[in-house]
Amino acid sequence: MQVIVIGAGLGGLCLAQGLRQRNIDVAVYESDASLTSRRQGYRIHIDGHGDRALAANLPAQLHRLFRATAGVPRTSTPVFDHRLERLAVLEPSDDGVHLAVNRLTLRQILLAGLEDVVRFGRRFTHYRVGAGDRVTAYFSDGTAATGDVLVAADGVNSPVRRQYLPHARVVDTGLRQLYGKVPLTPQTRDLFLDDMFAVFTPIVGPDGSFVGVAPVEYPEPVRQAAARLAPEVGLRDTEDYMTCSFGARRELLPPDDELRAMSGAELRAMALRMIDGWHPGVRAIIDHWDTSTVFPLALRTSVPIEPWPTTGITLLGDAIHAMSPAGGVGANTALRDAGALAAALGEAAAGRPLVAALAEYEAAMVAYGFAAVRTSAENGRRLLGQDPLPAA
Repeated sequence: MQVIVIGAGLGGLCLAQGLRQRNIDVAVYESDASLTSRRQGYRIHIDGHGDRALAANLPAQLHRLFRATAGVPRTSTPVFDHRLERLAVLEPSDDGVHLAVNRLTLRQILLAGLEDVVRFGRRFTHYRVGAGDRVTAYFSDGTAATGDVLVAADGVNSPVRRQYLPHARVVDTGLRQLYGKVPLTPQTRDLFLDDMFAVFTPIVGPDGSFVGVAPVEYPEPVRQAAARLAPEVGLRDTEDYMTCSFGARRELLPPDDELRAMSGAELRAMALRMIDGWHPGVRAIIDHWDTSTVFPLALRTSVPIEPWPTTGITLLGDAIHAMSPAGGVGANTALRDAGALAAALGEAAAGRPLVAALAEYEAAMVAYGFAAVRTSAENGRRLLGQDPLPAA
């Protein structure tokens, strides 16, 4: 069996690791020139679904390295208003795994051992299905690759999805978010209440705008962890930080093209103007943004669709069920997809009919993936002023 994966994000790399563990031929094609070509966010919350998928798909030493570079935040989530008065404390309702990881560190771990099968700088343009239902993927540089399975792991803007499921919609949530970091030093730690060293802490303003903070604290220096557990993996040293975001309705902000053209310092100044009158402690957090890390993002969500006929083309992660961050499970759902799809393709490689294995994967993925989309959209509507999810 030959599997072509479009996209080297968390889900695509996790899938490739799982296929490698099962001795299945896999090639991954990524349009970005490298792991660091584009800013995609910082801290990621990993729950039980994500951790189990990583444990199932990664070699044991890489999963140990992942756990050694993951912080363990408080599990209770406080919710504050703009005066820093506590509105609620939310308790987790799952199996108790809550980890805070740096996105780039996790992607570096997921890439380890796959350097020979991941091709960067290869932009997918379209596919064709040929004899024996084999699928050929074509790239902008004129090259092509043919396999038995084509996996769309290429994110919310997936060109594979646009061709394969043209009726699947991705819509604007009405929210814009500015992402940045506050380095955690002995001085800046005092900016944050002890309660804020939690999985995520939202601070909600009177006009629906919000500030969100969440820690990344490494149990030990990442290079030291790599040298101890997986010397072949080169990890970049990085310091503890708080990821800190400011979000608001799009109507309250400049148009998207203007936001993208603004510098980090200009974005910080704008956010400070918009939280004028908030508690001085909240303003101090935004004032300590490392402006070199600040960038804007339009938040979008998929609209659930009915199941489709199964073929040798399938999807995972944001390519099929992008969701509002208000649920905090987008990355975990992509990793869950990768674990389930690797297992399904392993069964097919062992003799199960390919379409039957993929159909079972897609039935489960559509159910739990779109359930997460609906929950995240409702949380976003209720807490952050997100547009209601359109009807399917």
